[in-house]
Amino acid sequence: MTEKIYLSNPGFICAAGNSCDSDTFVKNLSEGNRDGIKKVECGLVGENGVKSFYVGKIADDLLKPTGDKFDMRVLQILDFALSSVKSASQKAIARYGAERVGVCIGSCDNGSFLSFNAHKAFFESGAFPAGYDLKAQGADYVATFASNRLGAQGISLAFSTACSSSASALIKAKELIHAGVCDAVIAGGVDVASDTVLLGFDSLEAIDHEKTNPFSKNRNGINLGEGASVFVLSKDDLDETGIILAGTGESSDASHMTAPLADGTGAEQAMKAALSDAHLSPSEIDYINLHGTGTHLNDSMEGKGVALVFGEENPRVLCSSTKPLTGHTLGSAGSLELAACFYALKTQKIPVHVWDGAQDEEIPALNLVTAEQVVSTPLNHHSEIRCCMSNSFAFGGCNASLIVRKE
Repeated sequence: MTEKIYLSNPGFICAAGNSCDSDTFVKNLSEGNRDGIKKVECGLVGENGVKSFYVGKIADDLLKPTGDKFDMRVLQILDFALSSVKSASQKAIARYGAERVGVCIGSCDNGSFLSFNAHKAFFESGAFPAGYDLKAQGADYVATFASNRLGAQGISLAFSTACSSSASALIKAKELIHAGVCDAVIAGGVDVASDTVLLGFDSLEAIDHEKTNPFSKNRNGINLGEGASVFVLSKDDLDETGIILAGTGESSDASHMTAPLADGTGAEQAMKAALSDAHLSPSEIDYINLHGTGTHLNDSMEGKGVALVFGEENPRVLCSSTKPLTGHTLGSAGSLELAACFYALKTQKIPVHVWDGAQDEEIPALNLVTAEQVVSTPLNHHSEIRCCMSNSFAFGGCNASLIVRKE
């Protein structure tokens, strides 16, 4: 029998709350509080002037200087999350040795503002600013920062698979423990909603300039967000949570550089792989945290994928997307949404699905969580919420599905 992989309490921060006050996070998710989604002006001026976007913003006063040479916002956000798992990581180091504790961190935007400001100075003066160093923008920088911050001396890996980055990091962490490379791994992700990323997604016509509306026939795109979420995965229940990462699944359909495979089969493969890994049937899943970005193609294919997997055995499994409440936190999304599942198990409160209620007839009907269902008994044979699935589907067909359950 494959050994269990336990999850510590998560360290996280996002527009909907943070790990220093997890009760507020759960309350905001279960009540559909969107106060963290704010209209912000982009700092870059385009040919049509300054653009503004709805973004899941973290309050500046929650972030502190890290002391790092390149004290980027992405490091400050990650540092907040890491501070909340410091106790669990210290327990892991004391039990297994620092060289047996690894790090896996996913992210997408590694300091693009540094590059923008440096090139702006170069074009204006003919020289880069003193101290400008591309090293800070290496994909490995956030993972190295996490290793140094928490004293982990095992393997340190960075993941950049777009919106599934932190899900990929968690999957690899589980594999490293099963392979005997590590006994514990600090794993998750971090990202910022930089001006570069905002304008990039806007150029793809993927941004909703109102608040996002996933799975509605009126949906029109995403709201980006910033955030970080990390867990300590280990062979032992270091935080005594009784919650395990029971199954993981990945697929790569690579049908397009950005668009998902429209028929949902890429998503289907990842979900089925996770169920197989967890030795569970679809009927045993109580709740699915949908990727639910609010774009036309992504929501359509995910709805089809869920129907392919759950249509016969569990057609009414409770589902919701938390992105209307947190923003789409890109490289952090997979781990942040696993934190939402973690607290669904811990508190028995499921995140509500915030939308206008307008069903798209071209998408198979999903049992999207209403306010009345937040604390209701699952529509299966369980008397409580015991198993949750979290989906992340990224550019390039990088599909990931995670399952957590009570021990």
